[in-house]
Amino acid sequence: MSKTKIFYVEDELFLGKIVKESLESRGYEVVMESDGGKALGVFQKIKPDVCVLDIMLPNKDGFTVADEIRELNEDVPIIFLTAKTQTEDVIKGFSLGANDYIRKPFSIEELIVRIQNALRSKKEEAEKITADSVSVGKFNFHIKRQLLTDGREDRKLSFRESALLKLLYENRDKIIDRKDILNLLWGNDSFFNSRNLDVYVTKLRSYLKEDPSLEIITIKGVGYRFVM
Repeated sequence: MSKTKIFYVEDELFLGKIVKESLESRGYEVVMESDGGKALGVFQKIKPDVCVLDIMLPNKDGFTVADEIRELNEDVPIIFLTAKTQTEDVIKGFSLGANDYIRKPFSIEELIVRIQNALRSKKEEAEKITADSVSVGKFNFHIKRQLLTDGREDRKLSFRESALLKLLYENRDKIIDRKDILNLLWGNDSFFNSRNLDVYVTKLRSYLKEDPSLEIITIKGVGYRFVM
């Protein structure tokens, strides 16, 4: 069995060396880069299974690197590492298609669990996709292309918007527990992820409002129900 290949972008070289060696001692293959400006080129060359990106990087920050990666690959899991605490940074990271978010300092064990969760979620997501597109009311939702169209306008969805809409569609007319959504799409139900879910539900409601037959209903204290 081939090793899981991790692309690790970190400019704190001492920390990076420790993390890289610790992951390698546990059977992972790790390619490390310290310059955000070189990250995309390395990503294209090595084709990793998962990306672990620091946010504060020279030449290009982690947000920019993640955005560029998502232009090339919609599926590879991305985990952000940051010392920042602002909620806005968390929201920005997930809006760019990040799968998880870890605050420094962190343990290697925590990082490995997050990596395993991200890879498992990717595998489960791939197994669930049975059609390239589905009808959602008056819209056509192209799942793999992350595209929502009504015949007049094409709307490119972010990674997280697409994943949430797909989950709601697959469970339409059922009540989905809020914690289940958070654990499936983010890996945990932390406060920051919960805030992100609120943001994405609001976005999807605005996209779907042209069709009155579609409604994402909030079940207070429980979760959501997608009515078609």
